[in-house]
Amino acid sequence: MLKAEILKTRHTRITWITLAGFALGPVIGGLFMLIVMHPDAVAQSSILKIKTDMLAFTADWQSYMGLLAQVVAMGGVFVFGFVASWIFGREYSDGTAKDLLALPLPRASIIHAKFITYFIWCIILAISIFLIGLGVIVLLDLPGYSHVILAESIKIYFITTLLTIAMGPPIAFFAFIGKGYLAPLGFIVFTLILAQVIAAVGAGNLFPWSIPALYSGAAGEYKSDLNLWSYIIFFITSTAGYLATVFWWKNADQTK
Repeated sequence: MLKAEILKTRHTRITWITLAGFALGPVIGGLFMLIVMHPDAVAQSSILKIKTDMLAFTADWQSYMGLLAQVVAMGGVFVFGFVASWIFGREYSDGTAKDLLALPLPRASIIHAKFITYFIWCIILAISIFLIGLGVIVLLDLPGYSHVILAESIKIYFITTLLTIAMGPPIAFFAFIGKGYLAPLGFIVFTLILAQVIAAVGAGNLFPWSIPALYSGAAGEYKSDLNLWSYIIFFITSTAGYLATVFWWKNADQTK
């Protein structure tokens, strides 16, 4: 079943669309670095120049690698969420859900194959974006490299990636109960908006969808707000999403 799921992802354009969309992050980050290095190259009133000044970047390895972690934290919520929506919702949109259930396989094996495919797809995307980011650094010849910075950046980047991926199960659940793409995509947009509101009132460390961004350093000093309760709530949310998805798939009446 896992092989079948992987083959489906290999033969769809969505794979390349998600990669192309996600790749905009490191490319735009490189553009910010370029503006910092050559501030006179763009007009002072341009949106990019104003945005760069607001972010207070320095054109070096540490700043760019930090930006890359923020890309996977914030962009990943949508991109990984889109991947989950497609993997778990396409069977209903294509009308093939009943065909899957007719296979002589335990229902749980089908859902686990989808979760494994989701994880592999997201990891490949994250690695690809990281490599593109390294390419941008080399191309711009950014200063400030050290083994310590690289090792710490890799750790933060991939822990942030895993945290973001872990928010996929609740989206998978909404794909199943909504029987398609619209419900999970709507849920993603809702969580993105809610994350901004909750972070604004100072409770972002208790909202699961804010935690990857906080860990990445996107909110600066607010990363220190993460505590044991933050990760407990995060773990419970992810696990509940997974268990709810498996339970629904195994017990729901799929004929309706």
